[in-house]
Amino acid sequence: MNYLETIEWLFARAACYQKVGSAAYKPDLGNTLALLNALGNPHKKIQCVHIAGTNGKGSTSHFTASILQEAGYSVGLYTSPHLLDFRERIKINGKNISKHYVTAFIRKIAKQIELVQPSFFEITVAMAFDYFAKRKVDYAVIEVGLGGRLDSTNVITPLISVITNIGLDHTNLLGSTLEAIAGEKAGIIKANTPCIIGEQHDETEYVFEDIARLNNAPLQFASIDYTIKTAQPEHWYENFSIIRRGELLYKNLQSELQGTYQRKNICTVAAVCDELNKQGARISSQNFSAGLVHVIENTGLLGRWQIIQRSPLVVCDTAHNADGIALAMQQLTALPTTDIHIVWGMVNDKDVRSIIPLLPTYAQYYITQAQIERALKAEELAQFFTQKNAHIYENVAEAYTSAIQNVSPQGVVYVGGSTFIVAEFLCNFFAK
Repeated sequence: MNYLETIEWLFARAACYQKVGSAAYKPDLGNTLALLNALGNPHKKIQCVHIAGTNGKGSTSHFTASILQEAGYSVGLYTSPHLLDFRERIKINGKNISKHYVTAFIRKIAKQIELVQPSFFEITVAMAFDYFAKRKVDYAVIEVGLGGRLDSTNVITPLISVITNIGLDHTNLLGSTLEAIAGEKAGIIKANTPCIIGEQHDETEYVFEDIARLNNAPLQFASIDYTIKTAQPEHWYENFSIIRRGELLYKNLQSELQGTYQRKNICTVAAVCDELNKQGARISSQNFSAGLVHVIENTGLLGRWQIIQRSPLVVCDTAHNADGIALAMQQLTALPTTDIHIVWGMVNDKDVRSIIPLLPTYAQYYITQAQIERALKAEELAQFFTQKNAHIYENVAEAYTSAIQNVSPQGVVYVGGSTFIVAEFLCNFFAK
């Protein structure tokens, strides 16, 4: 099989959460361990930073990888889902895994796939660890796919366990309360391994403290020890400092990622870099600064308050749950315009009723759906927009075309609601 045939086979052969949702979720680590054992346990041959969280884990992973690259290290990065190309999931120093490696890997473990019957995600995790070990990376930054305790990535013993934050998402699989979800994500905490929690909240603090205590794992809350200071809150990303426990740590920083929510992620990354330095890494203030400025160039990150054009302003963002969307809408409505056009779609396992009230009532909406099984039908989604100016479109391309025709040069078009809406938008946009 060539690369395209291999990818088609992989999507067709193995259940993929990205396409079908919870039916692809395997609530144990047995399949992953079986595949890795057949490969010689490559996950035991690499130094990892393990990153979980309801929101922000992707950005935090990319920031961390970018900073390590600036420090001169060879850095593997495993994330999910992909937006344009399957190979985005597995990178070394920002370069996608080669097509040849993907096809050769599937050919190599074809018998194990038949024997184990793994999910799509389990196969990709095994592929990532195999690739990073074969290429002898200095560090591998590993983003959790879903939850933590039972996620396929949770076979590693990392240098640091990181949990960015806790919110209500994937409640059908992780639990219906913040405490339950925190317990699942805290499953990545390992014995005698430092753990960094990005955001401290009273409802979940004790969960992390109890599990860390049981594992004798040093615990730190980044939001307590690290803060960002800036003289211009609306343009915080142009010049800011990081304060650590009351003392200046970094100054004159800039961030290539401009979403207001990145302030929290950057504080978490500062804590991660401090801990890595304690463990022998050589990350300077210059490396940290350059890693923030060049994160897109270094890692190829897409879809985080990504500005496509300036006039009219076109932004896409992969926020897809209530907490993430609330932050994105806060930034959107703070822009100096009321001419807002929103291309919007969701998947069918999200809590639509809690999310739609977060959207501005005065915006114009272009309701559509991604071309995946999990997509919530546009007609069903539109029923929740009774108090808003909304029209239905068959696909993302048609919705965006209508939005860009209606917006004024001073207005903004926002594309979001689902990772898959953003993915299809970017595919269409960059195909032009």
